Amino acid sequence: STRRYLESRLAYRIQELAYGGLNPETIRRLERLGEELDGGDRKKRSIRADRDRPITGTRLLREWQGVEQIVTVTADGFEWQGRPYKSLSAIARAITGTRWNGWVFFGLKNHRGRT
Repeated sequence: STRRYLESRLAYRIQELAYGGLNPETIRRLERLGEELDGGDRKKRSIRADRDRPITGTRLLREWQGVEQIVTVTADGFEWQGRPYKSLSAIARAITGTRWNGWVFFGLKNHRGRT
């Protein structure tokens, strides 16, 4: 069920934050195995690459110039102010008027590109 899935994802994330996640060598090995399994299929590769994407329904909050901005993660992108967007960067640009890495703007990655 969806509830059990969410509970298991949250439990794993809590443990990951408390004890650390997989080491880089393990991540590389899993990526190589994934490449072998999908045989270069771009769609399957993009699903693997999107593993850090927040769960559908997650709400991302960011205060910008005193105004709270709320983005909802959807099955095929994001929604902000009732409009669909394909990327967080497009939303960050709409909010600020300048180019931003959307993942950094919403606090999902630091400036060095790590989660």
